[in-house]
Amino acid sequence: MTERLLIVNADDFGRSTCINRGVIEAHERGIVTSASLMVRWPASEEAAAYARANTGLSLGLHFDIGEWAYREDGWVQLYGVEGDLQAEVARQLARFRTLAGRDPTHLDSHQHVHREEPLRSIMLGLARELRVPLREFSEQVRYCGDFFGQAAKGRPYPEGITVDRLLRIVASLRSGVTELGCHPGLDGDLESGYRDERPREVEALCDPRIPITLGSERVELRSFASLPN
Repeated sequence: MTERLLIVNADDFGRSTCINRGVIEAHERGIVTSASLMVRWPASEEAAAYARANTGLSLGLHFDIGEWAYREDGWVQLYGVEGDLQAEVARQLARFRTLAGRDPTHLDSHQHVHREEPLRSIMLGLARELRVPLREFSEQVRYCGDFFGQAAKGRPYPEGITVDRLLRIVASLRSGVTELGCHPGLDGDLESGYRDERPREVEALCDPRIPITLGSERVELRSFASLPN
């Protein structure tokens, strides 16, 4: 394959109303083509309703079993899901199907916890069953996490979410399919260590220079739903 195909996927869809608004703006005015839904949060219903009415936005499942933040003494868990992970995965998939009315087009997880066992094996099995890509474990789609506004341990890294950063990423894409992760959102209703960065991501994702560069670099935007099975 000599084509360069780019999926721009927004994580955390459904976590809050302001994140939803940012994802929608980055889809309607920018280059976001897909989103990953967090089904355990109250705003997931409005996010799924938007995706049902706007089928141009591919919708995947963002498995959520907890969040961690770095403090002075090390990593601390801000919240977590207790119990059997296999059962939790089944519950979140069932909730996704109820909200979206269909299966997810792709799978990933909050803070990439599916990279490690035991969740890795569970989600690899589910990806095979659903015949959809699992982030970082798909032969069809490579993952790029270079568009992010924090460095290790949560240190601010504003140069990671600029227009120039996006332009460099686009120019450096290899042939084949690349998923570019992003975390757009608007100001307001989220208490999170990654809050102030989200509106800046929206600005960059909606900048008119990005589609111009996509065209000159002959990079085609795709969604997970538009990939061949």
